[in-house]
Amino acid sequence: MKAQTKTAIPILSVAGSDCSGGAGLQADLKTFAAHNLFGMSIVLSIVAENTARVLGSFDVPSEYIFAQFDAIFEDIPPMATKIGMLGSASIIESVAQSLERHQAHNIVIDPVMFAKNGFPLMPESLREHYMRLILPFADVLTPNIPEASALCGFTIANIQDMKKAAKTLHKAGAKNVLIKGGHKDDSADDVLYDGQEFAIFSAPKICTNNTHGTGCTLSSAIAANLALGKSVQEAISLAKEYVFYAILYSLKLGKGNGPTNHFYKNYIS
Repeated sequence: MKAQTKTAIPILSVAGSDCSGGAGLQADLKTFAAHNLFGMSIVLSIVAENTARVLGSFDVPSEYIFAQFDAIFEDIPPMATKIGMLGSASIIESVAQSLERHQAHNIVIDPVMFAKNGFPLMPESLREHYMRLILPFADVLTPNIPEASALCGFTIANIQDMKKAAKTLHKAGAKNVLIKGGHKDDSADDVLYDGQEFAIFSAPKICTNNTHGTGCTLSSAIAANLALGKSVQEAISLAKEYVFYAILYSLKLGKGNGPTNHFYKNYIS
């Protein structure tokens, strides 16, 4: 019998690895698979974590980061790239140089600075370095409120503060900035700024503790939809809907914040 081959759409995650499977590369690859894309990964850090705590992190040496980028882009160039946790100055520099050299496009950057339990994944001393070298590559930047506040240097308490932060981060180099509002008490409204106008993406809050990996999942879902040819606003809207249901049908696993359900459609079909 002759093989029935099919054209696949490749997409890349560049991030840290979460051994418990709820966030990081593992969440990204699950999200890509849920969108029927061929997911690939570049490991930057090996993070020992679970739903309750982070035990430690080991950074991959720069030479192996460069080698992974070369291996991917010389053979299967991705239609979109998601950037996650960048935990050291050498990793930031290695990723920036690689993105420039390989001319990556449709880049979605999630500035992973804190784990769900508050554990710092990006030292404060790296923030200026990060903003200078990484933000200019962002076709879409997706900080949550604590991350945006840390990068901008001021408190974010309402929609107007979110708009101010989005403008600040756009001025720093990101083409589109999505400030995620999931940390607000009253709603989960997100604010997008494209350099000219704002758009609000609204969603109700879901009462659950199972939100481990939601930021990784949203950013990778945005990248997935960009790879599928959607516009930035449409990609964000579809990604937000996907994450809403992934949280609504989240999984009861672990002793802390359980993971979202990347394959929720299998449960409701």
